[in-house]
Amino acid sequence: MNEAVVTILQGNGIQPSAQRVAVGEYVLRTEDHPSADQVWAAVRERFPMISRATVYNTLNLFVEKKLLRELILAEGRIVFDPNLGPHHHFIDEESGAILDVPWDAVSVDRVETLPGMDVREYQVVMRGRRRAH
Repeated sequence: MNEAVVTILQGNGIQPSAQRVAVGEYVLRTEDHPSADQVWAAVRERFPMISRATVYNTLNLFVEKKLLRELILAEGRIVFDPNLGPHHHFIDEESGAILDVPWDAVSVDRVETLPGMDVREYQVVMRGRRRAH
């Protein structure tokens, strides 16, 4: 078992079963924003007997324990983000890739002055196409 992942799970009050560690090894280290089915497919390559339900339950537990953020960036599309720091997202409409955008790359003004709203958090989701370098 990956001791670093075991330590992270234990530090967040999660019993580190082999299945949870296998999910954590993938999802806590990726820079992608995978769906539950993508996590299941990736973990199954190394842990063929893992069930879809186990992966879904583990992802929900990781969200509950604040190890992952669940994002709904398009209708019917839930993805998981291991980057818990403040940042925005860019969705490449051609490839479907979701990229992190640094927090200070986007400026949003006067959020705190919205009448009748106490904004706890926000993020900007941009859609478009990546340009070739």
